[in-house]
Amino acid sequence: MAGLRWRARGRVPAATAARLAELQARIRPHFLFNTLNTAIALVREEPARAEAVLEDLSELFRQALAERGDSSTVGQEIELARRYLDIAQARFGERLRVEWSLDQRADAARLPSLILQPLVENAVRHGVEPSASGAELRVRTRRQGASVVIQISNTLPAGQGDPGHGIALANVRDRLRLLHDLQGDFRAGRAGDVYQARIEVPLDEGAP
Repeated sequence: MAGLRWRARGRVPAATAARLAELQARIRPHFLFNTLNTAIALVREEPARAEAVLEDLSELFRQALAERGDSSTVGQEIELARRYLDIAQARFGERLRVEWSLDQRADAARLPSLILQPLVENAVRHGVEPSASGAELRVRTRRQGASVVIQISNTLPAGQGDPGHGIALANVRDRLRLLHDLQGDFRAGRAGDVYQARIEVPLDEGAP
């Protein structure tokens, strides 16, 4: 019954587009505030880094406001996640340690626009911010048969801290269902001192 409800919802393009637009507008105000403060702090001593931070911020908001339909690609979303983490790196320095493990064969798969941004933001918020020593964050993509898997994980050296309300995770799950119906899968949870979010989506037919 749940599957039938999602299919019915997907047959109403106007409603689906409105829901996607609503869920896409999720860049938190405190992120903008912190980014601008970071850029201000860098302006005098490291103007080139301040310029790079503002360029990354501008690109994030350009993508958030773009009218490009209901989907993007894994490759494009990884690039936006990289920009977000570059901004976070300017703020947290050595406290944020990022490892990338990317499979180019996964780049063509479709994802909802800005789907990875709340996941990397959560990783920074719950992994890096509460800990004086920071945290390790890993972004991994891989092709797995006819599917693509994206994993974003972070260590929790200070414990998980405030668990939040789960709104961002619920939005990720909703948007994947709207785009891929039952073929898309999202799971998130803690295993020991690591928190991991995992997305699995089908690879377009004909992809190399």
